[in-house]
Amino acid sequence: MSSRSQETIYLKDYLPPQFSIDSVDLHFDIYDHEVIVTNSMQLERASTQSHPLVLDGNELELIHVKLDGTLLTPEQYQLTDSSLTISETPQSFHLEIQTKIFPEKNKSYEGLYFSKSTLVTQNEAQGFRRLTYFLDRPDVMTTFKTTICADQKKYPVLLSNGNLTKEEKLETGRHLALWEDPTKKPCYLYALVAGDLGLISDEFTTQSGRKVDLRIYCEKGVEDRCHYAMHALKLSMKWDEDKFGREYDLDIYMIVAIDDFNAGAMENKGLNVFNSVYVLADEKTATDSDYEGVLGVIGHEYFHNWTGNRITLRDWFQLSLKEGLTVYRDQEFTSDLTSRAVKRI
Repeated sequence: MSSRSQETIYLKDYLPPQFSIDSVDLHFDIYDHEVIVTNSMQLERASTQSHPLVLDGNELELIHVKLDGTLLTPEQYQLTDSSLTISETPQSFHLEIQTKIFPEKNKSYEGLYFSKSTLVTQNEAQGFRRLTYFLDRPDVMTTFKTTICADQKKYPVLLSNGNLTKEEKLETGRHLALWEDPTKKPCYLYALVAGDLGLISDEFTTQSGRKVDLRIYCEKGVEDRCHYAMHALKLSMKWDEDKFGREYDLDIYMIVAIDDFNAGAMENKGLNVFNSVYVLADEKTATDSDYEGVLGVIGHEYFHNWTGNRITLRDWFQLSLKEGLTVYRDQEFTSDLTSRAVKRI
């Protein structure tokens, strides 16, 4: 852990960000033992004052930095174990940062790491800085475009947030997927998954008549244990429309179930990553409590699409706001669908 992350942080010391990020274009080149991340950002100063740009980073190997297309020399920036600082920038500028990361060595369950043979991210609360240098704070919201390139046999499934806008086969057995998320979000809601996964799919028609593609990915061989989770997802979507008037806002909604995760699940925009215990259930392996656990957690992460994702938090002292409200919503959901008296107890 870096010394920067060990510092005590006080709410009274909160300051608004000195820079905004208008858009982010991320390119991931996945190889056997490393991933090359190219981060192209359009930034703007929040004021005319000349503050240095300080980007968070953790366990990154810097390849290059370009400011408005010009390659910066090491004398033009300051690099530490936890940050990249550029002292002089224009009012509005384009920044390209290329780094190398090593998911095999990442045992933190933050950033990009392996769950068995599947690459997966976890960025709440400060994991995004393990992917690239960034303003890793929840009050910096931007639109993300993601291109993932990998070996097609080893990683046939390439997922990120938003809508899938392009798939293409490349030379030497590789392929790419382009995902574009039209909704601004903080980087803690960013997600990437690459692997050889099983899939069940369905669809949901929203109250306005839009069809949403529903997908649950899992380890191959356990697809039959995902059907109750899919049923719970469709119940959640219908309930949120009926109870709160909240309609899903993307063309696709995905859940990925993995065995190695540092929480029950994570509400990344449009691409939820779950601990498999809250997805896999059938009559041979699950109790009534297990089924209720799947129902509640599937609902909880889906309800975060509005209470936590579209409407998010300013700083991590507000964590209880988005979590408390969403817990209330999932408790109301399971109360309506099971027993309100038992849920209250």
